[in-house]
Amino acid sequence: MKSNNITYLLSLVPGKQSLGTYRFLPIFFCIGGVMEWIMINARIGKETFYDVYRRKQSEREYEKKIADGLIVLNEPSSK
Repeated sequence: MKSNNITYLLSLVPGKQSLGTYRFLPIFFCIGGVMEWIMINARIGKETFYDVYRRKQSEREYEKKIADGLIVLNEPSSK
């Protein structure tokens, strides 16, 4: 029953003769564009997905520089 319903829905998409399975590409292209727009513009709290990504990437680079010895942390001297 479900297979028949899915087959019917897929048959509603035009271009089967000329494009075959590639007729679904514009649909997935649009879905990808909407996802990208949401990741750039939708704020959860005060941050977008890319704000979090840039911050995490910066933290990873900083930790790598510390591990490589390029940055030396000053420890407070005991008096």
